[in-house]
Amino acid sequence: MLKIGVLALQGDVREHIASLHECGATPITVRRPSELDSVSALILPGGESTTIAKLAHSFEIFEPIRKRIAEGMPVYGSCAGMILLADRVTDAAHDQTTFGGLDITVRRNAFGRQVDSFETDLEILEIASTAVRAVFIRAPWVEQVGSSVEVLSSVTDKKGVAHPVAVRQGSLLATSFHPELTSDNRIHRYFLEQMCHSFQK
Repeated sequence: MLKIGVLALQGDVREHIASLHECGATPITVRRPSELDSVSALILPGGESTTIAKLAHSFEIFEPIRKRIAEGMPVYGSCAGMILLADRVTDAAHDQTTFGGLDITVRRNAFGRQVDSFETDLEILEIASTAVRAVFIRAPWVEQVGSSVEVLSSVTDKKGVAHPVAVRQGSLLATSFHPELTSDNRIHRYFLEQMCHSFQK
């Protein structure tokens, strides 16, 4: 069975673990470098990106994660996880750091505050033949993408401007929304079946 780590420093860890179990994977919580060494891939959950990064430094796992990403480990980040994978963050918090790897610029809390959270149906043809229910909670969006980044889905804001909310670059996948908060596991299955199969340990 594929062993997938879920970074368990802060955020919706249990929901991702439940989704992975339902997909037939073997999830383990990752807080320390020794646990990271035992997994084939990693999920960065939603939560608070600055808090997760600070805790990753405290647990001395920040640089090991960054190194594994640079070496090609498959990683999926949802919401805060997207921010943590981004090479660039607009309106970053003071001293904010990211693992990087995704050639994108993201804007934190782009859709607004907690009260502005919403759900919508998204078309993500590469992943699903029917609409995917997407839950946006203080979500980021992507403002710029590099030439090697594939935009999988976008959302149009109130001004009619389309912003990417699901992207892929090689072994890295990120969404602005939280599929783990729904009963639809197709994004997790896509990550496992299309991105992780060649990295089994």
